[in-house]
Amino acid sequence: MKGVHLFALLVLASTLASASDPSHLQDFCIAINDTTNGVFVNGKFCKDPKLANPEDFFSSGLNIPGNTSNQLGSKVTLINADKIPGLNTLGISLVRVDYAPHGLNPPHTHPRATEILTVVEGTLYVGFVTSNPDNRFITKVLYPGDVFVFPIGLIHFQFNIGNTNAVAFSSLSSQNPGIITIGKAVFGSKPAINPDVLVKAFQLDKNIVNQLQSLFWPLNN
Repeated sequence: MKGVHLFALLVLASTLASASDPSHLQDFCIAINDTTNGVFVNGKFCKDPKLANPEDFFSSGLNIPGNTSNQLGSKVTLINADKIPGLNTLGISLVRVDYAPHGLNPPHTHPRATEILTVVEGTLYVGFVTSNPDNRFITKVLYPGDVFVFPIGLIHFQFNIGNTNAVAFSSLSSQNPGIITIGKAVFGSKPAINPDVLVKAFQLDKNIVNQLQSLFWPLNN
């Protein structure tokens, strides 16, 4: 009987041990491109921690507005391990989003990260849609100092409903959150998705599908 209890405890311990990410075995793992003296960890080579310096954990320039002169009227400036090597393996990244008047950060998802957004300037209409079968639309108008969370993997957007520029900063719970812009992914894929698939999926006339697939779908990052 003791053997059965011991086995049960081992199974439980194994289950709990695999329920979350493993703890770090070192303080940091600064990303480098030189593979001569590096160790490959989670997609990056890491330099000897004894050679770490302040510049490995530093970036500047987020005070400079992004160029919003595009079709969307918005610009996303990403700070990740490519910009701050010391972010490697720490599971976080940061973006600045600039919006022209009535600029849009279009519907998109981050497949690997939850996003928490803070409005610094302007007025944003934001929202996300929950997963099937409910597809609830959760939305709010945000003002400077307001914070809003977009859960991992859910389609979301931000729209500047004001007549002046807007600025927001977001933290994302991955060093590589990924982004899938819905319109571009569906109608701007290369090669193109068979129009018959989109006709049936979206209940659209085929001429409209063909027109959508012929459009230029801009990105803002």
